[in-house]
Amino acid sequence: MAGHRDEDPEKLVVSNVYEGRHNLDSFESQEEFSPTGVMPIRPGHISSDTFDTTTSFASTPSGSSPSLFKELRVDEPGASPASAPNISILHGRDDAEIWKGWKRAVYSVAPLLTIVNTGVFIFYLALRIYCIVMAQRSVGIYYGGAWVFVIMEMAVAIPSLIHNCWTIMAWKKRTRPKFRLTGDEVPTVDVVVTCCGEEDAVVLDTVRGACDQDYPRNRFRVIVLDDAKSATLKAAIHDLATLYSNLFYMAREKVPGKPHHFKAGNLNYGLDQVQFLPGGAGQYLAALDADMIPEKDWLRAVLPHLLVDRKVALACPPQLFYNTPAADPLGQSLDFFVHIIEPIKDALGVAWCTGSGYVVRREALEDIGNFPLGTLTEDVATSTLMLGKGWKTVYIHEPLQFGTVPEDFGGHLKQRTRWAIGTVDTAMKLNFCLWGESVQYLTFAQRFSGFIYAILNLCTLTLTASLFTIPIILLWGKPLVAYANGEQLHWLIWASFISTVSNRLCEIALFTPAGYHTGQRNSRFQLWMSPYIALCMIRSFILPKWLGGQAQAFKPTGSLSSALHERDPQLMKNMFVRLRVMLLNYMAFFHLGFVYVTLVAVIISSYRCFAEESGAKDIIIGLITHAFWPPFAFFFICSSMWTPIAYAIDPPAMPDREDLLTRDPKTGVAHPTAESKKIAFGGQLVWFEVEYSAATIATVLVFAYSFFF
Repeated sequence: MAGHRDEDPEKLVVSNVYEGRHNLDSFESQEEFSPTGVMPIRPGHISSDTFDTTTSFASTPSGSSPSLFKELRVDEPGASPASAPNISILHGRDDAEIWKGWKRAVYSVAPLLTIVNTGVFIFYLALRIYCIVMAQRSVGIYYGGAWVFVIMEMAVAIPSLIHNCWTIMAWKKRTRPKFRLTGDEVPTVDVVVTCCGEEDAVVLDTVRGACDQDYPRNRFRVIVLDDAKSATLKAAIHDLATLYSNLFYMAREKVPGKPHHFKAGNLNYGLDQVQFLPGGAGQYLAALDADMIPEKDWLRAVLPHLLVDRKVALACPPQLFYNTPAADPLGQSLDFFVHIIEPIKDALGVAWCTGSGYVVRREALEDIGNFPLGTLTEDVATSTLMLGKGWKTVYIHEPLQFGTVPEDFGGHLKQRTRWAIGTVDTAMKLNFCLWGESVQYLTFAQRFSGFIYAILNLCTLTLTASLFTIPIILLWGKPLVAYANGEQLHWLIWASFISTVSNRLCEIALFTPAGYHTGQRNSRFQLWMSPYIALCMIRSFILPKWLGGQAQAFKPTGSLSSALHERDPQLMKNMFVRLRVMLLNYMAFFHLGFVYVTLVAVIISSYRCFAEESGAKDIIIGLITHAFWPPFAFFFICSSMWTPIAYAIDPPAMPDREDLLTRDPKTGVAHPTAESKKIAFGGQLVWFEVEYSAATIATVLVFAYSFFF
């Protein structure tokens, strides 16, 4: 920790607008990812009957943060709080209010269904390969189209099979209690709000929510870390500090030519500077993104998870949103990840820091050398490095913060491609979490998690490449499915039918915690986003710099790319401008071209069947073994790839942000309404379900027809 303790920190505070000390060389000079830190502090173990806290900020000498150890009482539900620090257990499960009853019973069979589904699909692929080989032997013809099609199926299936290996681990029961910290003798916390150019109104709502915590005012501070040095935000925080004496504003100097490391650099600056505030640094650091409004009991809900186990370095709740459009056409909500994936990871001790709402133990940060630099996803890198040092991280499955999703298509692409690049980049610099000093204490599950989530992003390369094969094979005029005789065709159709049915059942069970439609949106998202992520992967990890290679998120071109206002009924551009910008600036011409060429290929392939076959039976078999092999994959893929075009034609209208909030007229504190916290049902979901059901029904009809030929 850099700093000059011989100066009086009181002189640097003027109306809580903190100018700060700038020892930029302490971290700005690190251009590369830095996974190593100061001398390791091996996390020890304390029994559950002790807990650490700090004295009041006001009574603690500058720069010091002594620890006291007092008796910790864990009360049962209904017990009255005492003046001494204690933790109440509100429920045996932290997600008890999110999903329960029959949903938990259905979800409990998800691992078994996943195993069955995986086994059935592997059998189906093996049967496909066997039948191709037998068909070639019987007629002496090379079935190139059939081989390409089965390779495409395997390429599409690989990410799912890898993911299935992870979701099978849902068998490990997660038992994280719902805690609440009670009493007034609580630890001191520095709450930092990181921002960089967001609207002042958005940042101020987060700051007011952070200041309005149900937590003793003299036990926590709120520090706004403004990386844009906004004069209007600085003035607004100055005014708000007259109401909240524990509110501070900081903005670092960015020296031209020196890397500033974005959010990680901003966090490290705040971490370095808070020790010079009156009372010194708090024992715990909590962080909020600029748009994430915390619930009133956020700190009291998160902190107990660090207090009951001295080895827990970081605790993080899910990122939830209050401005997601009806039907969530772009798949912007993180519901699939926060309600399904993260609980599984938490049960296996692999909870990731998701970037906002987390509380971290300062000594754990010191152990890894503070927030790692040189990565686009400092949150994932931070939690991975902590796990690699032997610390624990936990996930709290409670709705404790609500923020905003990007309100434009370009912002969404930039966010998701940045996450993908950052995850892969971090994994590569940590040897995919397989070996190295920085990850030496990782368990098998932790190594496996770091490995597969990097591989899943890299798989977008093979997935995107495989998409080209669909129209190519159909235009080629070769059958997608090869077989030596009618009996083999029967077996192939039956195997395809069983695989489709088992996959549907598996989806229903696995998606239960997040909702069935959420899982379907996630599946579509993986398809239409794959070209964007694949392009960024090529630029970041394959192309040399002289050919345009650089580690960056997706960047649109053109001046109109960020000015469509597509969700504002008053400001949105007309449909022709939206389409032009989406096609040219956002690369949606690839999606349009793919859908157009694929549908033309289906029509041509179908025409050939009618032209070349004579009887009804031969025509139907020809259609089935060419374009319409169940479950009609081209239909689902084309529908998914059409997403950017459909979004440009009919974007979802959203009300003004203020209409989504309930605001206290006296304090100005705002929280999302109950309705805005849920994703509204939209007509698009009906269409998707009709489409999905039609493909399933058609598969059943093909299966039934197979008994008559």
